[in-house]
Amino acid sequence: MSILLTTEQLVLKKHFRDFVDSEIIPIANRQDETEYLDNSIIEKMSALGFLGAIIPSKYGGKEWDAVTLALLHEEIGRGCASIRSLLTVHEMVALAINRWGSDEQRENWLPRLATGDIIGAFALSEPDTGSDAKSVQLTAVFEGGRFLLSGVKKWITMGQIANLFIIIAQYDNKPTAFLVERQSEGLSARPIKGLMGFRASMGAELLLDDCDIPGENIIGSCGVGLSHIAQTCLDHGRFVVACGCVGLAQACLEDSVNYARERKQFGERLSKNQLIQKMIAEMSVKTKAARHLCQYAALLRASGDPNSINETLAAKYFASTILDKITSDAVQIHGANGCSSSYRVGRYYRDAKIYTIIEGTTQMHELLISKNTMLSIKRAQKVT
Repeated sequence: MSILLTTEQLVLKKHFRDFVDSEIIPIANRQDETEYLDNSIIEKMSALGFLGAIIPSKYGGKEWDAVTLALLHEEIGRGCASIRSLLTVHEMVALAINRWGSDEQRENWLPRLATGDIIGAFALSEPDTGSDAKSVQLTAVFEGGRFLLSGVKKWITMGQIANLFIIIAQYDNKPTAFLVERQSEGLSARPIKGLMGFRASMGAELLLDDCDIPGENIIGSCGVGLSHIAQTCLDHGRFVVACGCVGLAQACLEDSVNYARERKQFGERLSKNQLIQKMIAEMSVKTKAARHLCQYAALLRASGDPNSINETLAAKYFASTILDKITSDAVQIHGANGCSSSYRVGRYYRDAKIYTIIEGTTQMHELLISKNTMLSIKRAQKVT
């Protein structure tokens, strides 16, 4: 399924693409090599309102619909997976506060998140807890009107630079969400280096040693940290990650076509080789298919359709799994140059693997999609 974009969405799509071509692509390989996200690119995205993409206009955000958000993440993802990951975690924090936070929390945090004055990050995973999120071990104790958090969070995207974290902890043996500022006493961050992909995502391990936060920094209530807050954030994360996968697939396609047109072997351009043509054809069709799944999920999300959750799972699953072949073929088309940091496809290949893990592994998606499919068929057979 494809959709017709509005005039405004077409203008924004070109705006996003032009920004990526002029500001992100020229620095992406360097940031990957240095494992550092330059603050200047964050400032530029903030100035254009990208960090306020989903935040309501009354708090200074853009309040873009799901279709426009898909366009943003596809284009930023085409340029750099690490830079796009900033948008993911930042939006997860903004979404959680807007949907589940108190009026005071919204008024305090959302305007600053919208302008990029502060950067948000989401902290769920731990050294011994990944997919089994309900088994988080970090604890929260309430004393004297304040919470004390103790434990470790790991693989936290933007953990090196974020100013505000949503941290899931066990409070009264129930998963609960808390807002934790970077300057909170008892909080420290240890940079994670040497990642396979997303090297400029500023990952960190968060160490909380009786981390002291105000009592009003709980989001929602005790016990809804996973069922409400984390699930809302992860659903959003899957959607924008799926769109980012489409962007990466598109980058592979464009780089491969451009290279095949220029590179000559045996007296002819690679683009004349039928085996190369086959790889490019497969890239093109798979990219289009993934984009259509994302667009369909976006339409359902924009209309508030509850089935958007299942379609988002499908989009993220398909878009991330096709990247294994697409990025591999892109490297293959480039030959030895594909293994060089002088070209971008090597970075694409490494980033693609990360996409099959974040916001739910491929295997977790398969389990969920299978379960949902069987339930759906069962219900349909009962009706008939």
